[in-house]
Order: sequence, then C-alpha cells, then structure tokens
Amino acid sequence: MSVDSTIASLVERRAAILAAEPNLRARNLAEKLGISEAELVALGNEKSEVTRLRPEWNGIIGSVGALGRVMALTRNESVVHERKGVYGELEGGAHVGLIVGDDIDLRIFFTHWKFGFAVVERMEDGSLRRSLQFFDAHGTAIHKIYQTPEADADAFDALIERFATEASPVEVTARPAPKRALPDSEIDVAGFRAAWDALKDTHEFHGLINKFKVERLQGLRLAGEGRAARVPASSLRATLEAAKSGEVPIMVFVGNPGMIQIHTGPVDNLQPMGPWFNVMDEKFNLHLREDHIDSAWIVWKPTEDGTVTSLELFDKEGTLIATLFGKRKPGVPEDEAWRAIVNGLPEREAA
Repeated sequence: MSVDSTIASLVERRAAILAAEPNLRARNLAEKLGISEAELVALGNEKSEVTRLRPEWNGIIGSVGALGRVMALTRNESVVHERKGVYGELEGGAHVGLIVGDDIDLRIFFTHWKFGFAVVERMEDGSLRRSLQFFDAHGTAIHKIYQTPEADADAFDALIERFATEASPVEVTARPAPKRALPDSEIDVAGFRAAWDALKDTHEFHGLINKFKVERLQGLRLAGEGRAARVPASSLRATLEAAKSGEVPIMVFVGNPGMIQIHTGPVDNLQPMGPWFNVMDEKFNLHLREDHIDSAWIVWKPTEDGTVTSLELFDKEGTLIATLFGKRKPGVPEDEAWRAIVNGLPEREAA
C-alpha cells in the first residue's frame, strides 16, 4: 500500500470515528486509529494548519513567556492537568529545566522530548486557536500549550515562524517492556527504612528509591508503619472535597516521563462526570479517571521543616498517577489543616 493510500485510509477512518464520537480526545482517537498521537497531529486536517518545529526545546519553552496568558496541559494515561497563566523564566540546563511561578510551575525533562508541532485550528466560531504540542519518541504527548483569549496571537505566530522547519516523517519507536522490579527478598528493607528516616528534603526521595533499587509503589509497601499507609481509592475525592470545604490550598502534581506540572492553590468547582472526577476552576482544571486508581497511599517524609504528608495514587500497573500535597514552600512547616485532612482519611492500612 502506498503512503498516500495509507493516509487516505486514516483520514477516512478518522472521519467515521469522529462522526460517532465527536468529543473524543486526541489521545483516544489515535488509539482507535492504531497510531500514536504525534502521528495523528502530523496527519493534519482541513480545519488546521500544522507546522513542524525544530527540536530546540529550551529555546521554544524559554520564549513562551512572551505569548502572555496561555493554558499549559500535561497528562498521562489517567489524568489531564490544565493550568492557565504566564510562563516565567526557564531555569536549568539542556537536559532538565524548571519554570517556577504562582500560575505555571513545571519540572521539565528534555531528554524525553522528540517531536514538536505548532497547530493553528479554525474553531466553530471562525476564530483561530494556536497551540504548541510536544511528544516523546513513542509519539506520546508530553506537554501542550494553548492560546487563550488573553494571549498575544502575533507573538504566537512569530514564535512558530522562528522555530518552524520542514515537515519530515514522524517515525515513532515501540515502547520497551517495563523493567521488572526486584523481588522484595532482594531489597535491603532495614537499610531502606533507615535511609528514609534520615531524609532532609522531599526531593531526596527519588534518589532514595534509586539507591535501594525499589520501584516507588514497592517502596511504599516495604516502608513500614509511620512512613506509608494504604487508604481507599476513594481518598482522592474525599481529600479534594475536604480541601474545598475547609478552603485549604493544596498542590497537585501530575506528570509523565518528560514533564511534571504542578497546581498550587485552592480547589472549588468539583464535578464528577462518569468515571472522571473533575476540578473545573477558572485557572485550574483537573480530569482524573477514578476507575484507574488501583491503590492510594498516605506517605510521610521527614524533612528539616518537619514531616511532609502526601497522598499518592497508582494504577494497576503500579504507575504513579498523581500526587497531592498541602501548599508549602521550603523553610515553612506543613499546613496543619492539610495534615489533618490526609491523616483523617478512613480505613488506613499499615504498609
């Protein structure tokens, strides 16, 4: 089959699927077509103009602040995290970057970035919506940046023109099989627990996991009493509802291998819709598949500022879906109201 006939077949099948499910998200549409989302974007359509971007990720992200107020979107298989605001200064280096701000707060792992596109879509009302979309080598979405009504359209167009390159085939690679965890019997549990108790900062936790060669969920199972405890999968909803009613500001971390996006602030408009539990606030939207939560854990980490308490959610493969903390900054003890919410979750089960 020729390339043209393959494209024609994909376009025809896409039209049929969207006729039946017009509100289908791009990730799910790509899955139904049997292609990656990056390949779906590259396919284009009659209502959009797609421009391939040079892989100058630091330059592109470092220029996004000039666009004004935009919507940042990061997701994984189970959660979509959307935050509106202005991108601050990009810090870090070629491999790891960060943007720290009250509205846009990102931890960026550029080594996972492979494909970038600018998409200009004509909407139902005739207006244009611009976006920048980035994908890994497997064609899976890492991060997207959408124009809002307050954004500078001319600056958007100038950024697209500056980083545009000629289109080339999107050749994705198969995702490797997940690495098998070591058996519990091969883990130095006593050493792991002692090192956990010696933590000075939450950022040291990733190094702790790597040092003892434990998977994150495995580490919570082995942590022992006072370090981690399993709670019901319904704890996400209970935590968000309690944070809303108590007006307790929280932090919501959602990520994938190439990006972690953070919301800091209150949550208010909570909307369950089928399997999705949603936060639908003006600055912050969260869409989380509650049916993907296989286990939920309270985690207590010692720091120089006192204990830091989090709620961690995992899917059935043991992949981290999302993490919730109380609003905090280095040098400031944890919010007691947040600690009370999480420590008050019912049916706690010692790890």
